[in-house]
Formats: sequence, structure tokens, C-alpha cells
Amino acid sequence: MSSTGWTEPGAHEVAPGVHRIPLPMPGDGLRAVNVYAIRNASSITLIDGGWALDESRERLAEALDSLGAGLGDIDRVLVTHVHRDHYTQAVALREEVGCRVSLGTGEHPNLLCLTAPDSVPMGKQRAELAECGAEPVLRALNAELARQSPPQEQHWQPPDEWLTEHGGVELADRTLRVVRTPGHTRGHVVFLDETNGLMFTGDHVLPSITPSVGLEQAPGELPLRDYLESLRTIRAFPDARMLPAHGPVRDGVHSRVDELLAHHEHRLDTMATTVTRGADTAYEAARALTWTRRERVLDELDPFNRTLAVLETSAHLELLVHRRRLTSERVEGVLHYTTS
Repeated sequence: MSSTGWTEPGAHEVAPGVHRIPLPMPGDGLRAVNVYAIRNASSITLIDGGWALDESRERLAEALDSLGAGLGDIDRVLVTHVHRDHYTQAVALREEVGCRVSLGTGEHPNLLCLTAPDSVPMGKQRAELAECGAEPVLRALNAELARQSPPQEQHWQPPDEWLTEHGGVELADRTLRVVRTPGHTRGHVVFLDETNGLMFTGDHVLPSITPSVGLEQAPGELPLRDYLESLRTIRAFPDARMLPAHGPVRDGVHSRVDELLAHHEHRLDTMATTVTRGADTAYEAARALTWTRRERVLDELDPFNRTLAVLETSAHLELLVHRRRLTSERVEGVLHYTTS
């Protein structure tokens, strides 16, 4: 399958009884989000729900219709994490057809922030940009958010069930093991079908990009450390077919995990070198690096992706401090780094 062919609408069988359904997202960044429909006796269980958009609902209904089912046949949505493109349509479907929504218990702090009366879009990220010395990026992000119309319905509501790692999800002909994989978000989980050799990896392991570790409202202390440890956790399970939230299905989780671990260790070395050469804030280090597979400089990115780049840099620098390769000092609210 080509790098873009995976976004083709429809219900694509990836294993007996399991169909991948790509659903649209606003903008052209990630292009689509995969939800997975699992036949469960006379009903359908979804892995992830998609973004609550009219077009997304229509695409999902059409895909299910091609399987001889409908939205009303969805009995449950198992959500990998509480980002909008995974969670909001699950809640919308619950309102429409009465299905149950399940979410990892580790996402409770993030959901509390998202449902708070004083919640501000990307409030945590704006504060972090200031700590990174990234005032130009913060101004651009503020301007971008001011131009956007706020969503009419956030769909940030509690799930029906909080999933724990010690419990499995019993379906008609398979059991899904819940595995905690904090990093991309603190409560991210993957679902492992050990009998059939399948792993629904959400955003934890993606086939061609590295997931962000800076896009949540209540992050853990060291998200990148948590992410790398979570990669090693799933590497310890028997190898499985990777069913990701973005991109095509890929045979072999292990090989991609190895690539991601090597990538981040290389990136950590590169970050340390930028500090040695004089970049003493996350913003200056991000400007010294290139981004995306096209190796763009920071100022060539749009405000949202500039934000992600700076926060990714910050996460790497903080892990280097934790590993005692760097030291940090806060000066007038901005974190400055030096080599140890």
C-alpha cells in the first residue's frame, strides 16, 4: 500500500473479523485516523472513535453498511487515549446510539483538565512555550487560535468505564489485553489480541512518524522517559501485527519499536550537541535542528507544528537533565540548559 493509499474510505479487512476504517480529520497533517471495527457476535466493537465531524460520522456509517451493519450495531468503543481524533466521536456515538465508551484510567487527570470550566485551548502548551523561551512561537500560536472558531460541542465527557491494565476486554471470540503505554499521553493504552497476533497500537507506535509527547493538558513528570519505557514494555510481548491509528497496517511491531528507540536515542545525542554548541533554551535548540522527513527548519513550519517541535525539544532536554547529561536553571521564567 502507498503512503497515501491507506486513507481510502471504506472498511478494509486486516484480519478475520477485523476491519480498518479510515475517517477524515480537519487539515492535511495526519490525513486520517483509523478506527477498527471488530465483529462481536451480533454487534460491533470499535477501537477508537474518530473525530466528531459530520463527514466522519457519514464515512463510518457507509463503511459499516458495507459490512451489513449500522451505527446502531456499535455496542462499545474502546479508546486508546483522550485526544480529540480518538475520543470525541466515541462520545457522540454514545449520545446517538447508546454504546458504551471505555478509556484508560490514566487519562482521568487529562479529562478533568479538559472538562474544567476555565479550560483554555492548549493552555498547558502555551505556558510551556513561555518556559521554553519561545515567545515568537507563542505569539503565532495565540494568533492562530484566535482566528479559529471554537467547536460547538467539545464532547469532553467521562467514559462509561475506566480500563485498568489488570483487566482484559472479553469479546465474543477474542480477548483484548489492556496494556498501559504512557508517553504520548499519560493514560494511553494499547489493546493486544495475543491469540490472533494483533496489536491495536493507537498513537503509541505509528508506521512512519513519531508520536508527539507534548500535546496533553496534564502530562506526567517526564513524558519522553515514560514513552521510551512503554516502547520497551510492548517490545517484551511476542511480536504482533501492528494496527496503528494513523498509517497503513504493518507486519511486526518489534521492528518499528526498535526503529523508534534508535531514533530517540539519536535525537537525544543531537539535542545534547546543540546545547554544547550554544543553544541554551528549548526554542534555540529547536531552531538549530531540522523537522519532518523533509528536514525543514523551525520557521518553515505552521504555528501548531512549530509548537510541537519546541515541546518535543523540551521533552528531550528534560530527559537529558534526568540522565545527568545536562543541567538546567530557570531565569526569569525561562529554562536554560548547559552541559554537565
